[in-house]
Amino acid sequence: MERVRDVSELPKAHLHLHFTGSMRPSTVLELADKHGVRLPDALTDALAGGEPPRLRATDERGWFRFQRLYDAARSCLREPEDIQRLVREAAEEDLRDGSGWLEIQVDPTSYAPRLGGLIPALEIILEAVETTSRETGLGMRVLVAANRMKHPLDARTLARLAVRYADRGVVGFGLSNDERRGMARDFDRAFAIAREAGLLSAPHGGELAGASSVRDCLDDLGANRVGHGVRAAENPWLLRQLAERGVTCEVCPASNVALGVYEKPEDVPLRTLFEAGVPMALGADDPLLFGSRLAAQYEIARRHHGFTDEELAEVARQSVRGSAAPEDVKAKLLAGVDDWLLS
Repeated sequence: MERVRDVSELPKAHLHLHFTGSMRPSTVLELADKHGVRLPDALTDALAGGEPPRLRATDERGWFRFQRLYDAARSCLREPEDIQRLVREAAEEDLRDGSGWLEIQVDPTSYAPRLGGLIPALEIILEAVETTSRETGLGMRVLVAANRMKHPLDARTLARLAVRYADRGVVGFGLSNDERRGMARDFDRAFAIAREAGLLSAPHGGELAGASSVRDCLDDLGANRVGHGVRAAENPWLLRQLAERGVTCEVCPASNVALGVYEKPEDVPLRTLFEAGVPMALGADDPLLFGSRLAAQYEIARRHHGFTDEELAEVARQSVRGSAAPEDVKAKLLAGVDDWLLS
């Protein structure tokens, strides 16, 4: 019988992790107590009990509830020390799961009111990332993300800010929140600003909305990567486009099930994407609310989709290739993947 290797020892890159959603449950509870924040009972009970809250965001009411819980957790981040703790713990969790490179996604406007403004907020985040990367050895960078629910002019402001800090650790520009709101083309100028400065384009698409959402990310926003992208599996032509262009889909299986995009893990079209030649980077999305981190996504691929160790290794390679890591870091991680297969 072939030995099953430990996926937490498989070198990989983590390309889809949201800032607040990366927090440990215990950290949220401790910060809420520190700052006197009254969390919703549903969130407190779930975090204290070690089980993620029950979520389903495929309808308006469910998405509102998800956002309410997320906003409550974010409200616990009030001081630079809180930001530093979040980043440090996110790195520790990633290292435990075999990550050698992490691109954490953040909308700094969400933290600006409590951290002295937009620029100070981003600088505090970038300083925490730089310090943590240096002290832990984990390669870390930041992807600045605009919010679809806000005006496109706000996105342009963030794009210019991202460009301004490209030499301080910002490597990409994204677009998050409910993709059923706000057309991708409304944000085309913001993404043009980011792309023209050499930043990766990594908008969300193909999660709560269908394959056309992924196509819009390609056509209107020049996506190098697509956050989620799983609904592309519904359109064979689009799968071919993703494969031919080498656009990486940041697939988050546990998140897809938790939010009701698919009923169960085996329904997530990992095998469809993989066999179509679409590059994938498995991600944890928001472990705080979905209850599983990076290595668990690889376990889902193994357990529910029959991925062999050789196939898991290839997915890990695809995550590295799709990252913004320097070439020497990529080479080291890719060599580590080969070593994992030989172990």
